Amino acid sequence: MGTKVNIIVGSHVWAEDADIAWVDGEVIKINGEEAEIQATNGKKIISNLSKLYPKDMEAAAGGVDDMTKLSYLHEPGVLQNLAIRYELNEIYTYTGNILIAVNPFQRLPHLYDPHMMQQYKGHHLES
Repeated sequence: MGTKVNIIVGSHVWAEDADIAWVDGEVIKINGEEAEIQATNGKKIISNLSKLYPKDMEAAAGGVDDMTKLSYLHEPGVLQNLAIRYELNEIYTYTGNILIAVNPFQRLPHLYDPHMMQQYKGHHLES
């Protein structure tokens, strides 16, 4: 179920998509419990309001290194942040003191050089 947020015409939201899991767009019409969304990929989607998630329009373009900094910690927001960071070869992302690593399917030698190892040597995570 979506979050309990007041979604109105003009709201930017995430809606389920059979092809790519989640698609972002803008609510252009509401009829009862159904919303019509103009997705950024050009699709028009009809979805139940209870299945929509708000999109953080002020999210950092490069994603965030700790997802507790996200305005909305929901599935589409988390996946979008991981995708953004993956595209930037930033394969490590925290959620509090939990480290999420996305397999880059390529070598990233800068992640394991002596300088990087020194940065994390003896580093304690705050709880």
